[in-house]
Amino acid sequence: MKIIRSIDEMTRLTADLKRNNETIGYVPTMGYLHEGHLSLMKKAREENSVVVISVFVNPLQFGPNEDYDSYPRDIERDELLAKTVGVDYLFYPSALDMYPDEMTVEIKVKKRVNVLCGRKRPGHFDGVATVLIKLFSIIQPTNVYFGLKDAQQVAVVSGLIKDFNFPICLCAIETVREEDGLAKSSRNVYLTEEERKEAPYLYQSLLKAKNEIVAGERNPEIITTKMKELLQEFISGSIDYVEIYSYPELEELQVIEGKVIIALAVRFSKVRLIDNIIFEL
Repeated sequence: MKIIRSIDEMTRLTADLKRNNETIGYVPTMGYLHEGHLSLMKKAREENSVVVISVFVNPLQFGPNEDYDSYPRDIERDELLAKTVGVDYLFYPSALDMYPDEMTVEIKVKKRVNVLCGRKRPGHFDGVATVLIKLFSIIQPTNVYFGLKDAQQVAVVSGLIKDFNFPICLCAIETVREEDGLAKSSRNVYLTEEERKEAPYLYQSLLKAKNEIVAGERNPEIITTKMKELLQEFISGSIDYVEIYSYPELEELQVIEGKVIIALAVRFSKVRLIDNIIFEL
């Protein structure tokens, strides 16, 4: 595996790969890799002749009171893990390289952002879209891989690829979970021992909601109320949101039908966890 820090070197490599008709599987990350990231890389390895990942903690997607400075970073560990799944190139640019000057163009995401996590993180997905446009232009992947744990991000990326006519196939991969159902996340390390025991109830509440819908309940308010009751009984954290929308449009539903997402966020003492289930009736 080769580590590339320079944008110029990465673009030259991309040009060479394209000339040789290589298929490029790309996994964008912010580092501190876990099994969820590795599952994306394994899928990219299966489906492409070359696998590229990026490790870049993007300052544009962090708000003023969010955890940019404290976001976990361990590039040496990331390098070792990436090697174990057959990554060919690790692109590791600095913030100064990615944003050497103030941007002359502002990217604004208009749809799919004013619900779920995006509601309380104004500008977050503008930052995500900005960095992805840059990374897609630098790496020019054939296929790009995202985990459905952050399903709102997948919905936004889907719209971005369509709107900007990127010749990229978006591959959305199911959430990787611990044995007890907790979605794997770099932020799980911040849970206390007691909170770690409580955290699997997030997924259990999602399963309960799905079962209620499959059994015939179609009122989203009734479903979300039952989810909140379960969470309030078994967790010490505070509920940020419990919501149901159409997917990927992320539009409000009066009656549950079609392809939907059931999503939630819970804030524990030092970390906020998200999870979701997507399915079609």
